[in-house]
Amino acid sequence: APRRSSDPEEAGGGEEMKAGQPLPVLRSFNSSEPSRVILRNRSPRFGTLQPGRHLRSHSYRDHLLLFGDAETQDVLLVNQTELFVPFATVDGQPTLANITLPVYTLKERCLQVVRSLVKPENYRRLDIGRSLSEDLEDHPNIQKDLERLTQEHIANQQLEEKTEELN
Repeated sequence: APRRSSDPEEAGGGEEMKAGQPLPVLRSFNSSEPSRVILRNRSPRFGTLQPGRHLRSHSYRDHLLLFGDAETQDVLLVNQTELFVPFATVDGQPTLANITLPVYTLKERCLQVVRSLVKPENYRRLDIGRSLSEDLEDHPNIQKDLERLTQEHIANQQLEEKTEELN
């Protein structure tokens, strides 16, 4: 099972859009259609499942899942994307979910390493710029991940609508 399976209905609940409208959120669809999934860990840092191993799991079609790095809490990729959505089982064939590490920027990886070596209360004591101290204090967070993914989803929908209008 994933380290952090989200309850997307809670994401962004307190935020509002400019016009006073509640911020739309990513949600799992109400689906009782079962989906068989094979989770294959191709990451050395997904703690629930040993690297190179797989696990057969039961989920539901269109149930949103995020997988996280056991060390850093950063989002891992599943089939090259951050948000995994199982398909309906077709002809008894399960959906394959390959869990991998993303390619981190040098800055992201350095922040991960420093966080692993320095206690949070000592970040400000490091001889680094204030903005880097603030970046260190900005730990990975499932709520922020869901809000970011929601914003990306909204932007993609708007782009698709504009493209359709042009055609």
